[in-house]
Amino acid sequence: MTSRIKLTIERKSFPLDQPFSITGYTFTALNTVWVTLERDGAVGRGEGTGSYYLGETPDTISAQLEAQRSHIEAGVSIAEAQTLLPRGGARNALDCALWDLRCAEESTSIWNLLALTAHTVVTVATIGAGRPQEMAVKATQWAQYPQLKIKLDNREPVECVAAIRAARPDASLIVDVNQGWTLDELRTYGPLLAQLGVEMIEQPLARGADGALAGFVSPIPLGADESCLGLDDYRGAAQKYDVINVKLDKCGGLTEALKISSQARADGKKLMVGNMTGTSLGMAPSYVVAQSCDFVDIDGPLLLRDDVEHGLSYGVGGVVSIPTPALWG
Repeated sequence: MTSRIKLTIERKSFPLDQPFSITGYTFTALNTVWVTLERDGAVGRGEGTGSYYLGETPDTISAQLEAQRSHIEAGVSIAEAQTLLPRGGARNALDCALWDLRCAEESTSIWNLLALTAHTVVTVATIGAGRPQEMAVKATQWAQYPQLKIKLDNREPVECVAAIRAARPDASLIVDVNQGWTLDELRTYGPLLAQLGVEMIEQPLARGADGALAGFVSPIPLGADESCLGLDDYRGAAQKYDVINVKLDKCGGLTEALKISSQARADGKKLMVGNMTGTSLGMAPSYVVAQSCDFVDIDGPLLLRDDVEHGLSYGVGGVVSIPTPALWG
């Protein structure tokens, strides 16, 4: 018989170093939920932030977990967790805590469990939406990061990218519109951004309003974020997008993220791993997905005033250290 698990659910808040803006939303703090699982002296942890645009909050995430407390504490498995909770932040926190617990119980690493050889990855540094010169200044502040991700809306998007390109002629650039454009705007801005060397446009149109992208020829590869929340969205997104952005908070954890990644790779799609902002505890499982990604966006801790103990190290060139077992996995 499986031993019982002790479940601890904690709401955590981490102030951002400065306000961070995307299309239609400004963040001032990371508000998240930690799950800690303890069994026979072994401990596993996971972090779930959820998706603000789906109405997920620490309260809703905590309530989902509390509603399943008896099942979790009875000794839920990783496989059982996939149907116990819907995709989203609650399942992400539980799923990642279960993987971490398994590593502790088996005295092994996530790399051994998944038969992977860990290598360091290079993350983008993200520049929040703003005025062109403000964003150019931020680009120079991220001088040690060779890859930049630029948050855009429909206010001076080309001017913003041009200012950043002038400030950082060396940088690789991708842009993220967070559903902020119309198809006509994409048609207008796409060729101009291509001239500025932009390598990918993430989620230009709204989820559910992007059917017109099927058959659309873009001068820049297009990436699906909000249009691919989980595995059940993947097939439709794959018909319209060149790049699939996998986020554990969207799909509900490492387990489903690995399935999406495997399917996308089999279909010849490029992959990106992203985040909804998070501490290093939230980034560590994403680091596993990052091993097979063309674009890596695990810079959440860079936006925080303070990270967690044993956090990831972000070095020159945007190189991110491999998570230590003291952090996760």
